[in-house]
Amino acid sequence: MQGGYGLTLKGPQHDEAWLIFMDMVNNAIPTFQKKAEALHYFPMWRTWFGLNGLCKLPWNDIEPANNAETSEPAKVPAHVQNYVDYQNAMTGWDVTKKDLILQSERCYNWQRAMNVWMGRGQRKDDWIPFRAMGPVTEMEYLSRKERYDKQLVENVGVPQKDVEKMTVQERLTMLYTFRRNQYQKLADAVYYRRGWTPNGVPTPQKMKQLGFTDKKMLKMLQDKITADEKKALNVWGGTYKKGEHPPSTKKRYWEKWL
Repeated sequence: MQGGYGLTLKGPQHDEAWLIFMDMVNNAIPTFQKKAEALHYFPMWRTWFGLNGLCKLPWNDIEPANNAETSEPAKVPAHVQNYVDYQNAMTGWDVTKKDLILQSERCYNWQRAMNVWMGRGQRKDDWIPFRAMGPVTEMEYLSRKERYDKQLVENVGVPQKDVEKMTVQERLTMLYTFRRNQYQKLADAVYYRRGWTPNGVPTPQKMKQLGFTDKKMLKMLQDKITADEKKALNVWGGTYKKGEHPPSTKKRYWEKWL
């Protein structure tokens, strides 16, 4: 849910993805890899509506009666097919569901490249405020003390007896540190899935895969990546424990894509 809010092109907002039911209610995307896949597909799909001057409401606010029985109910596949049929009928093309996502992916990555050109479009620009991770104040922690103490035990791995010895501020700080790291790991997974560097910059290799050949744009991205290398910014943001691993252990992994 936080990734859908923060890992966006135009600042924190929910226009690109609204994954609260998939993530927080139904627990349908429990791993970072699955979250990253959702944060690839849904922003691309929602972008497609804007590119075609359409409203998304008929897509998922009114679902087919048997939608829950499909393999991917969150995507409302029957309605996605309706949009495939719509575009083919209007244009005479022969596109597929994947082609619709590819249309958006070209636009999305071009927009990200323009953000980079303007001095943004990097990991630091995808950060979300403390309030979005919460709890922020001791009073807020105490208002739901049982809930947050349980998270320290079950999610962070702190023994209950140790939690009881901690001050409220210590508990708050430990929980926030944990959540910060979770968000960094999510950003790692999302950047890798989108074909970007660990600093969130679209790679020339990815842009070429999408069909972009503009030499000035490709050089601008490569120059930014080279500058990031010198500043040690092309490293994963998450801290990984034993048994965990980042999306790739290879440096400049993107160079092997073409």
